[in-house]
Amino acid sequence: MPKIVVFTGAGVSAESGLGTFRDSDGLWEKYRVEDVCTHDAWERNPQLCVDFYNARRRDTLAAQPNAAHYALARLQQAFPNTAIITQNIDNLHERAGSTDVIHLHGEITKLRSSVNEMATVDLNGWEQHYGDRHPDGSLLRPYIVFFQENVPYFSAACEVAATADILVVVGTSLNVYPAASLLLYAPETTPIYFVDPGQPEFGPYKHRITHLRQPATVGVPTLVEQLIQQFG
Repeated sequence: MPKIVVFTGAGVSAESGLGTFRDSDGLWEKYRVEDVCTHDAWERNPQLCVDFYNARRRDTLAAQPNAAHYALARLQQAFPNTAIITQNIDNLHERAGSTDVIHLHGEITKLRSSVNEMATVDLNGWEQHYGDRHPDGSLLRPYIVFFQENVPYFSAACEVAATADILVVVGTSLNVYPAASLLLYAPETTPIYFVDPGQPEFGPYKHRITHLRQPATVGVPTLVEQLIQQFG
């Protein structure tokens, strides 16, 4: 049974209606990254950051998993050692039934200590109240990896990518680093299936990439069924 590693990006969540940051009509067209997603922004105007992520959290809780999320949960059921690594901060993979998801950029449904990036607490509902404190005494902040901050689970994700017999990449532009460099950690003999309607620059991977130029809700269920038929 092959070890399948899945790496998902914003394109998966976009099909559930969640705004992406990098599209022409994305969130960064409405907000300056310097104002809502940097440590300096948190220090300068924490209430704006709290309000921004409260809105993102409300959107997440209103969204529903789509066919791609459910297909990946089915893949994990068929191949229990399948690992999912995501750039997304929503919980749609989990709500579709996936388990042990590595969130590289944080989780919108959690808050974290201001002094310890690994000390997180679950948040019930969508609203964080600025001024609430972690048990360690520090201010709670959104559990989001701000730009230029350390990506705490990147090393663990690299270790997982290094075990892949098959790598499935879905809904990412491969422009966000260090996350995009995960492909470098997969063994050189590992085939890569790339599901996305776009055409990124594949560079050194292109000789081993099978590109399904389809939206995630179309391409992922098709690919999952193919993998189950071939290896299940």
